[in-house]
Amino acid sequence: MFCTTFLIDEISFRVRIVKSGGCMLRVKIVCTIGPACHDPEILEQLIDSGMNVARLNMSHGSHEYHAQNIQRIRDISQRRNKPIAILGDLQGPKLRVGRMQAGGVPLKAGEELVLAAMEGLGGPGRVPLQNHELPAMVRPGERILLDDGLLELEVTRTTDDEIFTTVIVGGVLHDNKGMNLPHSKLEIPSLTAKDIADVEFLLQQQVDWIALSFVRQAQDVEDLRKMIRGKAGFGRTTPIISKIEKPDAVKNIREIIDASDGIMVARGDLGIETSPEAVPMVQKMIITYCNETDVPVITATQMLDSMIRNPRPTRAEASDVANAVLDGSDAIMLSGETASGLYPVRSVQTMVKIAEEAERVRSMSAAAHTRPSTPTTRAVTIAGAVSRATVATALEVNAAAIIVPTVSGSTAKKLARYRPHVPIIAVTPSPVVHRQLTLYWGVYTILGRRMNTTDEVVEDAVRLAHRAGYVDQGDIVLVTGGVVGGIPGATNLMTVRKIARVLVTGDGVGNRRTSGRVIRMHPGQALDSVSVSTQDILVAERIDPSWSELVYQVGGLITAEPGRESYAALAAVELGIPALVGARGHWDELKDHQLIVLDAVTGSAYDGTY
Repeated sequence: MFCTTFLIDEISFRVRIVKSGGCMLRVKIVCTIGPACHDPEILEQLIDSGMNVARLNMSHGSHEYHAQNIQRIRDISQRRNKPIAILGDLQGPKLRVGRMQAGGVPLKAGEELVLAAMEGLGGPGRVPLQNHELPAMVRPGERILLDDGLLELEVTRTTDDEIFTTVIVGGVLHDNKGMNLPHSKLEIPSLTAKDIADVEFLLQQQVDWIALSFVRQAQDVEDLRKMIRGKAGFGRTTPIISKIEKPDAVKNIREIIDASDGIMVARGDLGIETSPEAVPMVQKMIITYCNETDVPVITATQMLDSMIRNPRPTRAEASDVANAVLDGSDAIMLSGETASGLYPVRSVQTMVKIAEEAERVRSMSAAAHTRPSTPTTRAVTIAGAVSRATVATALEVNAAAIIVPTVSGSTAKKLARYRPHVPIIAVTPSPVVHRQLTLYWGVYTILGRRMNTTDEVVEDAVRLAHRAGYVDQGDIVLVTGGVVGGIPGATNLMTVRKIARVLVTGDGVGNRRTSGRVIRMHPGQALDSVSVSTQDILVAERIDPSWSELVYQVGGLITAEPGRESYAALAAVELGIPALVGARGHWDELKDHQLIVLDAVTGSAYDGTY
């Protein structure tokens, strides 16, 4: 079985595929893009280090800034031949204070602080609010947390445009810091005017995912989906990730999961809106619920927070990342570590190393290899049943990979739900699906092309997986998908293939593929000593024009004689059959009556016994 070995040095993080007893890294890495990695060289190192998804935080930066990052990521992705999904993360109805005087405003416990609906800079005793409607929404006795909960206020009274508070926990308040009101019932729409403008921009840029902040109920997700559909002229239907960071979202988690295409456990605001001690169990609960569906889940916020300043993580952070992997996260996310930290590349490298070790330990457990990981609810669709059976069969036959020809990506998503012990190789003709699937656990994508028949689809997918280095000659693979391609949820096919050994290569003629028995001809051999049919492939060092009686009856030709003006090449074009001219390789292994596959598309002939 193939796996990924990670070699880390001071400059870059190189990945190569080698034979081993381990496994490819299945969990995906999401990196937030910001000033620390804006430079193209740093972006390229992030991609080489293991980044699968680039997150754009729409709370910061202009549209021009984000557009530049998007173009740079796509250019590097194409050059490195590695798909990178782009996730646009909406700010949502995040409450913030305004700008402060130079150096910030010092707050002392016991002092009064007025939050005012005003313009201008904040100073001692009085600071501006960005949301001028907030004074009408709060009540005396309620708490206000500032700067991720580092500062705490208690409301004493309000007017139409002011909130009078007492400082409970002091510190220094800086520009644009966030506000949380965990006990207040705020009537704020889930999409702000800024969000709507950002959605239009993200659709124009054709990003792969959009994240909705401060989701409270399924209707919030449906409102965004309706808006995306209404603005289809700007791009295409784009999947939605719901960020869980409000107590109401935890309460309504199942309906939100059902309405969403993905979930993010946004532990920063979640820990402030609920309590820090509640976060670990809420995280595990949400991941478990997502694992019961086809919905991917991202664990986010402060995973390697100390690496914003330090070159190494704390032991607690390493344990946090490992446990997020062991819990079943599809992806784990870096925020300030890559966006504004001193060590963006090293942060990715460190996260990959920790995740790799967690997966290695998990793969060694007996339970991980006795049956496919399965949710408590059984598969109730044909597609689900076939996907689960495919994972179980892959384990039984010791397969090296599960190969998935897919147009919509639906089959690969279902397979990821069952956490197979081998990589899922999705081959798709859609560049959009090619990128979107990079978020899913254990799924690796190859950009293919549309084929006409089911056999062509299967053979082409296997060939591309082999050429990409995911599987090797002699490996057993499972191929699964839908007989009627392009219809999501129509998975009804599973087949076992063996990656055959290439016997000879050459110049393909005819742009076709066929299989048949080898019929060897030698100089001076009598024609009446040979019986052939269209199921046979004529093989000879040189095919002589005097053999036309045989040539006209076979289904393919292989010859060592080179050139498209050779008799074999001209005959193949005339008869509409595939041929291989200038063939070289293991001629001694092309034995009479051996079953082989002649592929003029790739210019190869290989063992056809499975």
